[in-house]
Amino acid sequence: MNNRWRKTFSIGSLCLLLSLPAWAQKDESVYQEFSGYIGADYRYFFEDGLYGGQKNSFPSLVIQPEYLYEWNGGDNRIKFIGFGRFDRDSRRTHFDVRELYYQTVKNNWELSIGFKKVFWGKTEAVHLVDIINQTDFVESFDGEEKLGEAMVQFSYASSIGTFDLFYLPYFRKRVFPGERGRLRTSFIIDNDDVAFESDAEETRPSFAARWSAFTGPFDIGLSYFNGTGREPFFRQTTGGDFQLFYGIIEQIGIDIQATTGPVLWKVESIARKSDFQDMWALAAGIEYSFFDVASTGLDIGIVAEYLHDDRGLLSFSSLDNDLFAGTRFAFNDTQSTEFLIGGVFDLDKSTKLWSIEGSRRLGNSWKAEVEMRLFDDVDQNEFLNFIRRDSFLQFSLNKYF
Repeated sequence: MNNRWRKTFSIGSLCLLLSLPAWAQKDESVYQEFSGYIGADYRYFFEDGLYGGQKNSFPSLVIQPEYLYEWNGGDNRIKFIGFGRFDRDSRRTHFDVRELYYQTVKNNWELSIGFKKVFWGKTEAVHLVDIINQTDFVESFDGEEKLGEAMVQFSYASSIGTFDLFYLPYFRKRVFPGERGRLRTSFIIDNDDVAFESDAEETRPSFAARWSAFTGPFDIGLSYFNGTGREPFFRQTTGGDFQLFYGIIEQIGIDIQATTGPVLWKVESIARKSDFQDMWALAAGIEYSFFDVASTGLDIGIVAEYLHDDRGLLSFSSLDNDLFAGTRFAFNDTQSTEFLIGGVFDLDKSTKLWSIEGSRRLGNSWKAEVEMRLFDDVDQNEFLNFIRRDSFLQFSLNKYF
């Protein structure tokens, strides 16, 4: 790991970003905003862990400060989003710069330099094409939370769609839970004992490109990635321990959403090639919405998706031949109450994963959230077998400012 390079990039980017507001003071059309939230979480696991030293309850404190500075009528901006958590599991205690970048917009192009989060995807259960940012695994085992990624992003909007080019100079490793943590493997993963296919390790640059467009009812994206894969392999050392290994991959992806009245048709698919493992994966399904049910303002969405990954048992997600079904409730009230209830059902084995996610505003600046994951009848050959006793319920209360 080249810490000197990382510090140089970070300090250089920060100095550049901090110097820009001084130039902008001459412009009267300056806008700035401080925002974010602080909060408390409580996660409780219903069963004792499979492995010694694991705890059942995990209270934690979180903070996410945000700052936006714009000038030249919004054509230039600096954006910062930080995230910090203090948790009972020392590895889940961390601070991350989610975003810290300068962006300039000129006519039909824009350029961003710094740390940023970029999301690609259409489906509900899994985001196959979303490869730019590393997963913040200690925050969410389902891959929804991401770390900030150092990048240079150039976007060009044309009559045939938007073209995005990415230069990613530094790779971020995935961090796994510690000995006392839950949702972990039977062996403790040493996050510092990591091997890379490239001799340049973290400093081997990655490159990505994406074309996206709207045509009729279709929202289409085509993507390409070349660089260090965000998902590690496990390999066994001569001493019998397991080590994380990051290989060089090429990946092409497609994501499509078609809107036909109350129905959304969604598809994501990727093909990935490397010297160690080639793979193909697909997620496809529909979401049918019932609006203003019985004139109550309630919207109900029925979601169904098929999930396939030809790696089978080698897949981290275990979504090799599965069906996701769920129902989304949006009450459209002043408190913005929402719930998503669903489950993933393995079509070959007995494994089922149930989930509930909900949120509701309390007053003008508070928000309550609930999340539950239940692992049901997990097959012993599934990767999820490591965490079969880690069903949990989590409550969150956040104060926004």
